[in-house]
Amino acid sequence: MKKERLTKKLALFTALTLTGAMLAGCGNTDAAESSSDAQTGVTADTQAAAGDASADVVYRTLDEIKESGTINIGVFSDKNPFGYVDENGEYQGYDVYFANRLAEDLGVDVNFVSTEAASRIEYLQTGKVDVILANFTVTPERAEEVDFALPYMNVSLGVISPDSAVVESLDDLTADDPVIVISGTTAETYLTENYPDLTLQKYDSYAAAKTALENGNGVAWANDNTEVIAFALQNPGYTVGIPELGSSDTIAPAVSKGNTTVLDWINEEIKALGEENFFHADYEATLTDTYGSDYEDTLVVEGGETK
Repeated sequence: MKKERLTKKLALFTALTLTGAMLAGCGNTDAAESSSDAQTGVTADTQAAAGDASADVVYRTLDEIKESGTINIGVFSDKNPFGYVDENGEYQGYDVYFANRLAEDLGVDVNFVSTEAASRIEYLQTGKVDVILANFTVTPERAEEVDFALPYMNVSLGVISPDSAVVESLDDLTADDPVIVISGTTAETYLTENYPDLTLQKYDSYAAAKTALENGNGVAWANDNTEVIAFALQNPGYTVGIPELGSSDTIAPAVSKGNTTVLDWINEEIKALGEENFFHADYEATLTDTYGSDYEDTLVVEGGETK
């Protein structure tokens, strides 16, 4: 009998010990997750809000951004004159000018997050940024994954090539004539869908694509016409043989899918800025040196209203 009672006590002691260890383990996991969330600025309220929109999307509400004192805005760091880092290490450009005003009117500091074209949607969905202002063209496919605010710029595709062999029609090219594109851009999508027989040389950044064009890695570079026009104006020896390709589109801020508080605020902000012709002032401060005044009314969308 004594041996039986001793066996039962040992079994009970073992069970209690294992239970305690399991509870302690769970407690440590929760603490680690809470610490990780705190570091990334993701709160319980943020996660709950994200869960309403999509299980995979994380974002901060407008109140959470205000409370933190900083808004994280994704911009390009190598796309002059829209988003780039100058010789002093400061972000400059048309998108950056707009981003600074958003932060000012919201009453917070701005933290610029450098992004590449292919990373824009991911950065929103994972909560790395609150807003994308990286020359983001509005498309139906992208609108399924992010929410676009009102537009602030017009854009279409263009094609640039060396003066020695100007490409004026993509129909003249063969599979032996590679065209440079940047991954994740509308140029890549358009050419893949409409010119499936073309050979595309894909690069992750604007700097890499420009270098590829200069090195002759492709017969032409297809990208936003604003970008290729700027490149031709700044680099003798190149011509925009196709200034408009496909349909005309717009560029707009983007937020995480379902983040209505930030989306609504940005829309109202764009309308208010339109009353003071803010985006014309932005153009004159950041784009005139590149494009002159001839393109101003063509490119600028004021107050979110396209013509």
